Amino acid sequence: MYRVVLQCNGINPDEGPDAAQDITREFAEHRRHHRNVICQFENGTLTLTAENDWDPKALALMDEFSDCISAYIKDDPGDGNMIVKSIIVIE
Repeated sequence: MYRVVLQCNGINPDEGPDAAQDITREFAEHRRHHRNVICQFENGTLTLTAENDWDPKALALMDEFSDCISAYIKDDPGDGNMIVKSIIVIE
């Protein structure tokens, strides 16, 4: 099992808190192949934490997080501002 933390900075503070809630709900309702997903907003950064047992490089999760950001953030956060903060193996 992998626990992944992704971050996207440059998010408008007016949109960040609602987007974090919407993204958490999106994963819970429609992207259930990732578990224990939570998205938080702080200081212009969305942080997504998720677990799965099939995406060791977080490529699929990054793609899905990007899709959600595009759907829930009206202001363009820019290109290339998403990073993999950590990937750890958990039991």
